[in-house]
Amino acid sequence: MSSVYQINKGINKAIEFRGLKAQYIGYLAGGLVGLLLLFAVLYICGTSVLVCLPLILGLGTLLFTTVFRLSKKYGQHGLMKLRAKRQVPVSLQFRSRRSFIQLLKQKA
Repeated sequence: MSSVYQINKGINKAIEFRGLKAQYIGYLAGGLVGLLLLFAVLYICGTSVLVCLPLILGLGTLLFTTVFRLSKKYGQHGLMKLRAKRQVPVSLQFRSRRSFIQLLKQKA
């Protein structure tokens, strides 16, 4: 039996897959690929499977919970807005009045 997963996408709406919205699907996919590569590297280096498997499962659980929590908390554009907000300075400092004087001259 095959499972059928529905990807809900309406007109002008972001892709949503099992509660994940927009870019979080990509974050989860990238994280899973990273975990697969980490497992391969650890296994090739000779680390025991009894060490690799719980480590990868723990990191995978952490990845899933983090991505789903971020998706629920910030939504489609919220994480980008948060990053943009951090780049805005709290205040502007001017050492001289030259900027304001030039604005007054341009206005007049």
